[in-house]
Amino acid sequence: MKFIGIIPARYASTRFPAKPLAMLGGKTVIQRVYEQVVGVLDDAYVATDDERIEAAVKNFGGKVVMTSVNHKSGTDRCYEAFTKIGEGFDVIVNIQGDEPFIQRSQLEAVKQCFDDPTTQIATLVKPFVPADGFDALENANSPKVVVNKNMNALYFSRSIIPYQRNKDKAEWLAGHTYYKHIGLYAYRASVLREITALPQSSLELAESLEQLRWLENGYTIKVGISNVETIGIDTPQDLARAEAFLQEHKEMK
Repeated sequence: MKFIGIIPARYASTRFPAKPLAMLGGKTVIQRVYEQVVGVLDDAYVATDDERIEAAVKNFGGKVVMTSVNHKSGTDRCYEAFTKIGEGFDVIVNIQGDEPFIQRSQLEAVKQCFDDPTTQIATLVKPFVPADGFDALENANSPKVVVNKNMNALYFSRSIIPYQRNKDKAEWLAGHTYYKHIGLYAYRASVLREITALPQSSLELAESLEQLRWLENGYTIKVGISNVETIGIDTPQDLARAEAFLQEHKEMK
């Protein structure tokens, strides 16, 4: 199978405008993401709606494709980019443009989900551990996932699921394995075409999680497990945390 990585990157962000062009350890955030992906997948492109990002990617020698400013999700941007790049790939991997520390092992884990010929869509989770603390579990910006015995997602939520009715909350992390969603997706090409044609669903609108649209319409999402901790950059404060992380892990420079 041939895998192509597409990295959606837009300039306008409510919480952090121009985020892809923010500097992190002497390189832009988008360059760091791109360099983590190249060589792991068969090909990789940045998909953007802004000429400044396009120029920055070309400047560091990356591949880039321009897309519409009207997309409501990274998945929609990925599909437009894929149609412009052309056929020849079986699976499209959607890598968030604000994940500069995405690891080879994580990309390989999502690829392995397609060893199962029935896999339509794949994503990753990381188990919460007791040391994370209840505040991390409760964080609405960190969606949780429950899976079935075949490691297909049953539901994603910003709330804590499942709720442990007969235990004190201080014991929840010790009493059950909770999974934190890592926003890395992969789709078979035919499935990506289908899901981008779907209207927004009620569950998606309620939780502001696009993957619920796919579940609500009957698609299955295979879940791979990663134990790697990464730092997504949503705010300038996250960028400062990422800079500190980079200083502690100088091998990543």
